[in-house]
Amino acid sequence: MISVAAIDIVEHFFALLWPMLRLSALLIAAPVFSLPALTVRLRIVVALALAIMVYPMYEWPRIDPLSPQGVLEVFNQIGIGLVMGLILQVVTAAVVVAGQAISNAMGLSMATLIDSSLGNVPTIAQFLIVMSTLIFVGLGGHALLIGLVVESFASLPVGKPLLVAEAWPQLLAWSSMVFLGALLIALPVMVTLLFITIGIGVITRAAPSLNIFSVGLPATIVLGFGVLIMAMGGIGSRIQGLWTQALTQVRVLVGLG
Repeated sequence: MISVAAIDIVEHFFALLWPMLRLSALLIAAPVFSLPALTVRLRIVVALALAIMVYPMYEWPRIDPLSPQGVLEVFNQIGIGLVMGLILQVVTAAVVVAGQAISNAMGLSMATLIDSSLGNVPTIAQFLIVMSTLIFVGLGGHALLIGLVVESFASLPVGKPLLVAEAWPQLLAWSSMVFLGALLIALPVMVTLLFITIGIGVITRAAPSLNIFSVGLPATIVLGFGVLIMAMGGIGSRIQGLWTQALTQVRVLVGLG
């Protein structure tokens, strides 16, 4: 009786391992969940709690994770979770690139902050990251993402690979959103600052006694902040659209779209 109970416990543990791996990889790579404020212990607890809730919803194959097939499946589940999270990280990368472009246009490229997860980031980019995180949480993106990974166990069960030949073109096309999304976010501010810089150049040409460095740089910074404040509504809507596209991309990739 004791040996039979021990075998059952081991089998249930092996079955619980598969949702645990996919959820843990997602919490490592996805925005908001990958913030340094969520420690490794907290992520493990959250992943374990989600895995326990998901476990009764599906039938899980009995695969020994120490066998060759089990080792491949371990990497497969980790890869699925990482890819789902990295698709959303494309939006974060686009926001960082947009913030860098705006900072360079305003003359604040040297004003940087140290971000523990992104490294040396300009202050404007750090502000946009905070705003994009609030927009993501306000949209309920964290709940939608957890719902997608739970539903993915039905459309993408254990044993079925994610990165098939048809998925690679889709992932490559979505990765271009790093630059396209950054352009959509930063374009209004950059175009306005370009005209402001041209105007300052014309004024300096007409009055050579004016020092372009002592007059142009403060004017560009002040006017740049004014333009950024006026364009904040459009920037927020574009970031919201990028988050919506990213969640749709995850849904299509796992076969739910």
